[in-house]
Amino acid sequence: MNLLIIILFLCLYNISSGFDFIFTAFASLNACYLIYQIFPFTFFAKKSMLKVTQINEMNGISMISSNVFQDNKNTAGCMKVLKKYNPDLILLLEADESWDEGTKKLAKDYPYNVLVPIDNTYGMLLYSKLKLVDPVVRYLVDKEIPSIKTKVELRSGKIIQLYCVHPTPPVPGENMYSTERDKELLLVAREVKENNVPTIVVGDLNDVAWSYTTNLFTQISGLLDPRKGRGFFNTFHAKYPFLRFPLDHVFCSTDFKLISLKRLENFSSDHFPILISLQYERTADSEQEEPVADQQEIELAKEKIAKDTN
Repeated sequence: MNLLIIILFLCLYNISSGFDFIFTAFASLNACYLIYQIFPFTFFAKKSMLKVTQINEMNGISMISSNVFQDNKNTAGCMKVLKKYNPDLILLLEADESWDEGTKKLAKDYPYNVLVPIDNTYGMLLYSKLKLVDPVVRYLVDKEIPSIKTKVELRSGKIIQLYCVHPTPPVPGENMYSTERDKELLLVAREVKENNVPTIVVGDLNDVAWSYTTNLFTQISGLLDPRKGRGFFNTFHAKYPFLRFPLDHVFCSTDFKLISLKRLENFSSDHFPILISLQYERTADSEQEEPVADQQEIELAKEKIAKDTN
């Protein structure tokens, strides 16, 4: 968009005044900065997560994460997509009672579940074929915004940690700043770092992949973003082809390697679902570089966590 503005300005106006030169220079600098930000997510950048070289189904895990859009009534379309790809875990966000009722048939093939249907656009439904160990619903920052923490037992018997999150975004006139979102993400990040176990964090973060907040989250947590070096995988807004951003995320520790990552077809939601398949490998940690926060980032994270959000 920034480049388009520069091109249109140069084509439609004669660059003659001092203002014209200043505007063009600042717009060009801004475009360079934005390109610098998004470059790690292009195919030209280094991949932060390695792909598997040999599939081991016993240590594999696949998951679909989808913000279904609470007012969307196309539960049948959703069920069709889920049946087609048949993942091990399913996370549905913005799920209210109608979505809970419309997806109950999943329980037949997904016997392990954590269901938190709420009509405030922050409900979540987690279904799993793999055994969930000690699942808990938490309200880390806001008593109306749930998150799920659970251990997952892979087919091999290996236990991994899973966090499902959907923090609140900045909303003009209601929540002008990202204080609550940042605090929730950084609380999870700190916990991930302290526990130091194979971990996956998944959900709609209401933030783009290249933002400072998302980068701070990966630095503090030490988690990898599998999109780096592979593309944007824009999931929002599904109905506007020329205005889309990567808001739905999956992060994982260096204990995993990537099998596949795919944006799926839409079923009348404002978000596209995303499907990821990962594989736990005992030696993966020594083959991949873990993000490490510097002292300034550590202090900033402490400050954001300590900030009062009421």
